[in-house]
Amino acid sequence: MEPRKEARTLRDTVARPPGVSTTPVRGVEERREGGASPAAPASDPEADCASADGLWELPVEPAARRPECGRCSRPQKVCLCPFLPLRPLHISTHLYIIQHPAEENKVLRTVPLLEACLPQDKCKVKIGRRFSEERDTELSTVCRKSGTLILYPGAEAANLEEFILDSPVYPSTIIIIDGTWSQAKDIFYKNSLFRLPKQVQLKTNISSQYVIRMQPTNRCLSTLECAAVALSILEKNNYIQETLLRPLQALCSFQLQHGAQIRLSKEYLLKNGLYPKPLPKNKRKLRKMELLMNSVKI
Repeated sequence: MEPRKEARTLRDTVARPPGVSTTPVRGVEERREGGASPAAPASDPEADCASADGLWELPVEPAARRPECGRCSRPQKVCLCPFLPLRPLHISTHLYIIQHPAEENKVLRTVPLLEACLPQDKCKVKIGRRFSEERDTELSTVCRKSGTLILYPGAEAANLEEFILDSPVYPSTIIIIDGTWSQAKDIFYKNSLFRLPKQVQLKTNISSQYVIRMQPTNRCLSTLECAAVALSILEKNNYIQETLLRPLQALCSFQLQHGAQIRLSKEYLLKNGLYPKPLPKNKRKLRKMELLMNSVKI
């Protein structure tokens, strides 16, 4: 019987890898006797990192974009061309859109619809935050012309309708800034070029129809709406306003039918106690909130 015991001991010793104790672990043996499966071996952090590093070497396929309409820049399945004029509107006024870079890739932007309704030589979009005579000689020349206006509200801005009645030179060009109100303010005040044209504003009681995007007040209009009202005044043709607003109305109607919600103005939410965010602690921002609640123009 002694040789058999030695044989078993020799096999056990050879089967175990070096550095592993030959003493059985009591907890493991008891679990085996009870029928439970042995515990999983602990993972090696270095091996896991090596596996994760290998994932970065795999080729990444870019996400496929939906085919877009070449005219309205909307996805083909939700093309708004049926609501655009058959031919670009005939206007004599030149329109320059100064677009903040953050607006360029927004899905529900209105400038592409505006471009689709107007002749290419009458509507130009310039993207950026800072403009100078050296960087943009064309814009510099336009801003220095006596017939150029810039649409931006303020204490120094004249009412557009009243201005054209008394102006010795009838306006031939109008500049509109496209962006949020804070972005537009930054562009207007930090570019000296835009202080050269005559500053005008719209005096209108119409409420914005761009209801899928929140505005500071009910009187704030989108870029497309501002252009529609301004061009109808300068061209003395109300049909222009109706035509330019038609694709915007269709865009909002489609979005509301597919899950979007009407975005009430910040002014309305504050007045009715519906504003979802806590009031700011910054005194300057808090003062703006108070002015909105009291319908004071800011």
